[in-house]
Amino acid sequence: MSKLTIAANIKANPDKIELVKKELEKLLAVTRAEAGCINYVLHQDNDNPAHFMFYENWESRELWQTHMNAPHLAAYMQATDGAVAEFVLNEMTQIG
Repeated sequence: MSKLTIAANIKANPDKIELVKKELEKLLAVTRAEAGCINYVLHQDNDNPAHFMFYENWESRELWQTHMNAPHLAAYMQATDGAVAEFVLNEMTQIG
C-alpha cells in the first residue's frame, strides 16, 4: 500500500466564511480518529480568509476513500451547500 497526500483547497463565499470555518473545524477530531489518517491539518490563508486548505496524509487511497464516504463528510457537505465558491482537491504522492 502506498501512502497518499491530499491537498484540498476550499474557498468560501465571502458572506459564508465563518459558517464554512465552523463546519470544517467539526471535521478535525472525528477525521483524525479514522483508520488510516496520519495527519489532517486545516489552514486558513492570512491574506484571504475565505481560502481554507487541508493538508492530509493517509496510509492508503482506500482508507482515504472510506473517509470521503463517511457520514461526517456528508453532514459537512449538507451544512455548507451553497456556501463554498470553489473546491479543488489534489491527490499527491511524496517523492522526496
